Amino acid sequence: MLTAEQKKSITGWTSLFILMVMFSGLLKDHETLRAFDFSYLLGKFGTITDKVNFTGKGGDGTRQGFLVALTLAPSLMLSSGLITVAQELGALDAASKFFSPILRPLMGIPGSAGLAFVSSFTSSDVGAIMTRELYDDKYITEEERAIFVAYQYASSGVVTNTISAGGPLLGISLLPLGGIIMIQFVMKIVGANLVRLIVKRSRKNVECVA
Repeated sequence: MLTAEQKKSITGWTSLFILMVMFSGLLKDHETLRAFDFSYLLGKFGTITDKVNFTGKGGDGTRQGFLVALTLAPSLMLSSGLITVAQELGALDAASKFFSPILRPLMGIPGSAGLAFVSSFTSSDVGAIMTRELYDDKYITEEERAIFVAYQYASSGVVTNTISAGGPLLGISLLPLGGIIMIQFVMKIVGANLVRLIVKRSRKNVECVA
């Protein structure tokens, strides 16, 4: 007979696995299993005319910025809901155990940022939302947030944006798609560790002054 703690542990690991698959984009092209993909669940806005949605074409200024911000609302609501459920099921505790051996030496951030780490490969918006919630819920410190933001900021949504925005250039690239993404990933890690070094030196300076 399983104890309550063991049941929670199993539930946490199961929900962590499901969320990792959902945010990874691995199922987006599968005919049936894509029903579990975050992007597919998020859907897309319908078009009004000439493949243009409600944000229109040629807009600028505050009004256009408002419409762009409005398009982020569905991502915010869906990802926040999923993370809240995952937190209750113990997925963040499982993520902390699973990702700590990876993220601690790699960037100096806790394993609880693992889900945001995975989701940031395909969606910069979701990664940013998760990072904010991790900070608000005290899973990461202000310094760890700065390091993680530096990682996400460079080549944000690296897989999705490389394929979509860089698609026309892939045909003439000397490197395969995997190689391009790997280079970007390495540079993201380098950028995060530069900020990590700055944060560490700043902390030492403050301690010396104190």
